[in-house]
Amino acid sequence: MTSGPLEGIVVADFTRVLAGPYCTMLLGDMGAEVIKVERPGAGDDTRAWGPPYTASGLSTYFAGVNRNKSTVGIDLSTPEGVRAARDLIARADIVIENFKAGTLERLGLDYATVSTEHPGLVFCTISGFGSGAGRDLPGYDLLVQAMGGLMSVTGPGPGEPTKVGVALVDVITGLHATVGILAALHHRDATGEGQRLEVNLLSSLLSGLVNQSSAYAGAGVVPGILGNAHPSIAPYEVYATADRPLIIAVGNDRQFASLAEVLGAPGLAEDPRFRTNPDRVTHRVALNEQLVALLAGAGADEWQHRLTQSGVPCGPINDIAQAFALAERLGLEPVVDADGTPTVAHPIRFDRTPATYRLPPPSAP
Repeated sequence: MTSGPLEGIVVADFTRVLAGPYCTMLLGDMGAEVIKVERPGAGDDTRAWGPPYTASGLSTYFAGVNRNKSTVGIDLSTPEGVRAARDLIARADIVIENFKAGTLERLGLDYATVSTEHPGLVFCTISGFGSGAGRDLPGYDLLVQAMGGLMSVTGPGPGEPTKVGVALVDVITGLHATVGILAALHHRDATGEGQRLEVNLLSSLLSGLVNQSSAYAGAGVVPGILGNAHPSIAPYEVYATADRPLIIAVGNDRQFASLAEVLGAPGLAEDPRFRTNPDRVTHRVALNEQLVALLAGAGADEWQHRLTQSGVPCGPINDIAQAFALAERLGLEPVVDADGTPTVAHPIRFDRTPATYRLPPPSAP
């Protein structure tokens, strides 16, 4: 068995914190050899982001995005460090970096310089706001959640903008970087040509806002905060039951008819206010009043059982431990072992070249 579909590919990883390290971990899971460059004596910023810590004392934040990598300490403030970085780039297929704009140009390690000797190099730059007018803006996930509009549509209600509970923009950006790198490798395989690609957090978020950003781009609509409701689908939110909340996610009229039948109110599906999805969105408040009264007649577990049997998407609000337990029950094997370190499984399943977990998160160089 190979170590994955990217076996033989070498990645020089000059990134830190989350978006870049998440990308390079995915590449490492798929078999690439990833050499992570860190500052001697300090290392990646996230090494100090704790608690919590693993049993070996590593920050779980760092451990979560840095398996399947070796690490090397390189001090880029010295000529020796710059030479070491240049040597590493010389043997790499992929370079990925998220330095402050202008840093690599000053060191002679930028794409325009190194590609003259290595024309097949795939060189990925990650920034917060692009390499143009936004080049000097700091690229922190929370800032982009705020400035990029995500917080304006997230929260319990109008006037209460709220960040998402994980650095989601960094994760989306890391995924976009991974997709771009794989596409550039395919182009290189076909032509022998490398290339430079840029990924930034703001553009990644605007793309990742999908229906919300499309509402503005395509119709001039500026979405607002709806709490747990959906701007274009109803019923599609959290509902109280006799004991605890239940998510109901009705995506079409057939499912709504089934919901009404199970709730003992089949006439709801024929009510002119609720007959079609656009009708239900328009009359969301009146619909929810009816649903809340009906759902009060039983607990969440009973409703989930009955509704699921009838093809109505629904489920409880799990905490993280319960989510892992669910994945275990479904046979998804969410936790794997990376040489003694428990870690979250790679999300893609390959039937011929599965992801491997060869190296634990490395100790500081």
